[in-house]
Amino acid sequence: MEQVYKFLKEEIQYGDAVVVCVSGGPDSMALLHLVNSLKENLGIYLICAHVNHNVRKESAEEKIFVERFCHQNKICFESMMIEEYGDDNFHNEARTKRYHYFATIVRKYHAKYLLTAHHGDDLMETVLMRLVRGSTLRGYSGFSKIVDMQDYKIMRPFIEITKEEILKYNKKNAISFVQDASNQKDVYTRNRFRKYIVPEIRKEDAKVHQKFYKFSKTLLEYNDYIEKQVEKILKTVFIQQVLQIDAYLKQEHIMQMKIIYHILENIYQDDLMLITDHHAELIDELIHSKKANASIHLPNNIKAIKSYDTVSFSLFEMPVSSYEIELIQYINLPNGKNIEFVKESEDTSNFTCRLSSKEIALPLHVRTKLEGDKMKVKGMLGSKKIKDIFIDEKIPLKEREIHPIVVDSNDTIVWIPGLKKSKFDKQSTEFYDIILKYY
Repeated sequence: MEQVYKFLKEEIQYGDAVVVCVSGGPDSMALLHLVNSLKENLGIYLICAHVNHNVRKESAEEKIFVERFCHQNKICFESMMIEEYGDDNFHNEARTKRYHYFATIVRKYHAKYLLTAHHGDDLMETVLMRLVRGSTLRGYSGFSKIVDMQDYKIMRPFIEITKEEILKYNKKNAISFVQDASNQKDVYTRNRFRKYIVPEIRKEDAKVHQKFYKFSKTLLEYNDYIEKQVEKILKTVFIQQVLQIDAYLKQEHIMQMKIIYHILENIYQDDLMLITDHHAELIDELIHSKKANASIHLPNNIKAIKSYDTVSFSLFEMPVSSYEIELIQYINLPNGKNIEFVKESEDTSNFTCRLSSKEIALPLHVRTKLEGDKMKVKGMLGSKKIKDIFIDEKIPLKEREIHPIVVDSNDTIVWIPGLKKSKFDKQSTEFYDIILKYY
């Protein structure tokens, strides 16, 4: 922990206000305890910010636990509860709401620093996950130790130490904390990396987290350099938020892709996890398309529109129209979502479907609903009208018109992505040779 003490003493100015993000888990409680121990020495005003995600019955108890610790140690306590979620990606939406709230607390107290307890193991998991999933150069780097938010800084002082070191610190200082049981569930990708992959890598080198940190810093340095070159080029390539195709095509391929990533990073910002390298490739294909007028749909209702020698990006209202698309390997849907064939998945939610080609007629198609549509719902006797399923799931009228429905070549409905599975969906223990993912 010595390097953490040293880092904080060098970075934090005497008399400043500091906000620490605290969930109540071992990492954030260690950070809160450590910063509190430096409070008088640095002359800082310490604020603890807690978010109740409101998805587990223990959430209310965890809020009380953190508040009690703050009261006992005379630390200013602030908290909020997320009332409801509307996004299909819970983790992404929770993160966005969290950081918006933290920014509010920072500005309320005119704080200069926002501290989070992300550590070296977290960085390893993030880098590995993004390498597997695909990302931007900045995305592959994981996350930074210090992020300048203009009026304050986000700092991650634990980034160079391991989870094991944090737990030793807690034990040494008799620091109590809560445990989130969901962190052990294999259904979450990060948990699988944490439980099975990172420990195997660590067997090769006990200090491998330091190499990941160096790798992360190197990528960020390269990214910053390329960004500076892109900034110069953008003046002639991306004018008034419109991409000039002729100027774009004059660039080297690596710069072309970086221009696209730059545009996507500016559009999505906090929602960058929604973007993969596949989206960048789709935009590049759109630019190179021989069609004078074309468009593609991107996550969060963003549309890239090609018109002769330009490409623009805009938020679109979902149109009320019908479509039918053959499902090959990957399709981008009018609602901004995607359906993709994947090789493996442990997800068992309605966002993943497993099918046997022996029971359905290929190829599959994705279409909008038709009058009288019915599906044999998994676990139910008989059929249910698609209209009634939409009503039960409280899908807005406007969205019902373009919500995807997967059918086979006999027009038998096999899946309503994100909502319901049919009798054709298979358990992981049954035979299946098709896995579809909706995201």
